[in-house]
Amino acid sequence: MAAARRGGVNTEDLSNVEFETSEDIEVVPTFNSMGLREELLRGIYAYGFEKPSAIQQRSILPIVKGRDVIAQAQSGTGKTATFSIAILQSLDTTIRETQVLCLSPTRELAVQIQKVILALGDFMNVQCHACIGGTNLGEDIRKLDYGQHIVSGTPGRVFDMIRRRVLRTRSIKMLVLDEADEMLNKGFKEQIYDVYRYLPPATQVCLISATLPHEILEMTSKFMTDPIRILVKRDELTLEGIKQFFVAVEREEWKFDTLCDLYDTLTITQAVIFCNTKRKVDWLTEKMREANFTVSSMHGDMPQKERDEIMKEFRSGQSRVLITTDVWARGIDVQQVSLVINYDLPNNRELYIHRIGRSGRFGRKGVAINFVKSDDIRILRDIEQYYSTQIDEMPMNVADLI
Repeated sequence: MAAARRGGVNTEDLSNVEFETSEDIEVVPTFNSMGLREELLRGIYAYGFEKPSAIQQRSILPIVKGRDVIAQAQSGTGKTATFSIAILQSLDTTIRETQVLCLSPTRELAVQIQKVILALGDFMNVQCHACIGGTNLGEDIRKLDYGQHIVSGTPGRVFDMIRRRVLRTRSIKMLVLDEADEMLNKGFKEQIYDVYRYLPPATQVCLISATLPHEILEMTSKFMTDPIRILVKRDELTLEGIKQFFVAVEREEWKFDTLCDLYDTLTITQAVIFCNTKRKVDWLTEKMREANFTVSSMHGDMPQKERDEIMKEFRSGQSRVLITTDVWARGIDVQQVSLVINYDLPNNRELYIHRIGRSGRFGRKGVAINFVKSDDIRILRDIEQYYSTQIDEMPMNVADLI
């Protein structure tokens, strides 16, 4: 079966394929009872984890056992650590060859995953390299020549390294797609298939995401074998600790004044403000600065060095307010963020959950505020219905909720 799936494309209809749901899956209540290697357990506890989250209790072991896995759980529930722990348990550290390839949609996320893997694998002498665009090619080549157990990267640069035969794929036994729905979307799909074609036939495939629309699940039959599907149902997806509000703004111009009124609230902790376009990010950043507000901004058109610098400042808390596009919506984890503002409502329902999931990480409290023009009301109601949630008008005392 494994060999068959690499050659031809399997187009069988998925509607009658039975995915195992959470019921059939063993729930392992503690890290100690997972049979993990001693030095990995040390890394897990040193990282500050005490008890595995729901997705970790269900997904780590099936991945370690070599099954193809589709894991879906809400933002901030520890999905990165789920596959990182499983990867580290499966490694053979006696050979310095790439055994696991982890692909992400943004460079920041690829680097964040590398950091989590290195932290959890701190006592294992593990080599993990972030292979991303916008960085020095020579450095990548040097690092890969040295030998890396795990490569966490973005599809374009990873494929480039495979094509140049710098990243050797013969020992790869696992492919992880983080934010899988984004990875299998039009922009990346071709690149993913390009990479996939170079992997050994029996490569295990794991898909991880908070949102997995049906059409993406249908595609999985083409490159997964008998996958176990571990999912958290959609109506459980709205993030329990996050209070969601809207502010009615009649006209686009009013959004700016509303934001200025909220500025003091924003800087109590840290806030992320989402706009739908890079131009809007630049425009809003400029306008806020002209009005003497301190903000930083980030989007995909900025040079990588600048993006790194901004991430560093924001993570360390030097900058408190970050204006950004959806490049930041997925997977980025900054613990102190407890307020997200949708200056523009996102273009699709999936993005909404990813964006507001930047606050209230791992059970902390968070607040999401949506700026809604009269023609956006419909979109907001649609989001409410889709996630069976309630988005109320913002109260005057919103600062007390953060």
